[in-house]
Amino acid sequence: MDSKDQTRTASPGRKLRALLRSGRTLIAPGAFSPMPAKLVEQAGFEAVYMPGGGTAMDRLGVADLGLISMTEMVVNAAAITQSVSIPVIADADTGFGNALNVQRTVREYERAGVAAIHLEDQQFPKRCGHLLGKSLIPLEEAALKIRAAVEARSDPDFMIIARCDSLAVAGMDETVLRCKAYLDAGADMLFVESPSTLEQIAQIPQSIPGDHLFNVAASGKTPFLTPDELCRLGYRLMILPNFTTLVAIKAMAEALAEIRRVGTVTTILDRCASFSDFTALGGLPRLRELEQRFAPSTQMPADRID
Repeated sequence: MDSKDQTRTASPGRKLRALLRSGRTLIAPGAFSPMPAKLVEQAGFEAVYMPGGGTAMDRLGVADLGLISMTEMVVNAAAITQSVSIPVIADADTGFGNALNVQRTVREYERAGVAAIHLEDQQFPKRCGHLLGKSLIPLEEAALKIRAAVEARSDPDFMIIARCDSLAVAGMDETVLRCKAYLDAGADMLFVESPSTLEQIAQIPQSIPGDHLFNVAASGKTPFLTPDELCRLGYRLMILPNFTTLVAIKAMAEALAEIRRVGTVTTILDRCASFSDFTALGGLPRLRELEQRFAPSTQMPADRID
């Protein structure tokens, strides 16, 4: 079997691990549903990230305060994995309960076709990592949840990323202690949330062995760095959780305000994708081919409306 055949048959986790061995920092833009995930892939990115906050806003219209359920998150993750061919990295919050809940969470995300999840050490219900008022579970409990996650996976390449929220709560020393415990428990990668200075960003991979994820949060506490800068510091994965969400919110709000003001859509047509682009994103050409082969009696007309 040649390398291309191996790539085609590799599990999502194995595909992601291969990308992370490339020697550069892998960029995974966020996508709250299949539509932006398709756009991420179409733009040429090699991985996509499903954010918890974006998913909660899209599916429930609520902020990232732990209100969305594991089932709702997994259903969304499955829809995304089925819409793209690139690996999907997914937010799994706190694992939605104790270590037993974590094991079910791992199994459900793995069955959904996800390549990796991250689990955090906040109390449940959690809150967005860049909000004040976070509280942590004890280190031993958090490490056991990571160990439970590792033991629950059926594919050893399915990645367990340990997210540590202690930096803003308990400082760097506690963060280093926790992250080393998570590595000892079997975590494949570390995600230290909310470093607030360039010094902290550099110190994290220097002080803690292992592979590191960097979270680029719009309007958050963390300074922005380029992928090349992050690579030099030792970060192998960069996620951009809610940028597609925020871009979409602003664009829709501005368009709706314009329609409300002028009473017509004619002044915003230049901001709209064409109908053919819309249907192409949804795979209409391929669906037409399948319909012609398997359901010719119900084949849709070739003409379309733009």
